Amino acid sequence: MKNELLLIGSVLLIYGTVLIAYRIFGKTGLYVMTALCTVLANIEVLMIINGFGMEQTLGNVMFASTYLITDILSENEGKKCASRAVWLGVLSSLVMLAFSQYWLLYTPAASDWASEHIRAIFSTTPRLLLASFLAYIISQRFDVWLYHKLWDATTKKTGDRVRFLWLRNNAATLISQVLNTVIFTTVAFAGWYDTKTLISIMFSTYVIYIFTSLLDTPAIYVARKLKQKGKINA
Repeated sequence: MKNELLLIGSVLLIYGTVLIAYRIFGKTGLYVMTALCTVLANIEVLMIINGFGMEQTLGNVMFASTYLITDILSENEGKKCASRAVWLGVLSSLVMLAFSQYWLLYTPAASDWASEHIRAIFSTTPRLLLASFLAYIISQRFDVWLYHKLWDATTKKTGDRVRFLWLRNNAATLISQVLNTVIFTTVAFAGWYDTKTLISIMFSTYVIYIFTSLLDTPAIYVARKLKQKGKINA
């Protein structure tokens, strides 16, 4: 039960932090959160836990928050800002890859105690970051595109650009997460785990994404309300 409580707490903490960053720093705060969440998710994903009766990698909630961020930007700041956040996430992954591998070139001193642990973590980084890079750029670009396609479609149908936020938010994210889950799991873990385990990781990951996507709906409504009331600092 401990892991389940921690996972629920992480949703509240991460989504809450995204809203606070947006409230205080505006879209700049969301850009910063994109970079932070992308880097942290790439580290967390190395850990596999059991939660809610499923074996799953960590990083799911952290990574899911990047979809909340792009949807908030799409809704409140425009497609261009959402696309910029996606490219910032890509840049963050590339910078992390470059520096984490550069650290491994150093010869540690005799008194060093950290290098062995850092090597154990970041020696697997290139493959995971490649998987994350491909999954992120494909699924996030698709998410932004689909979000605005759905927005245009509902606006044309109803003549109202405000309604159906829940539809464009959840539909765009849930469909994009299918791409993200399949691409990342296949590229990152094929050969490490057997097919049964890979399918289990995909299934559990996507189930988590279903819940995180549904739970981010109140957050995006709060973000839009803050924008409408002029409470977002530039």
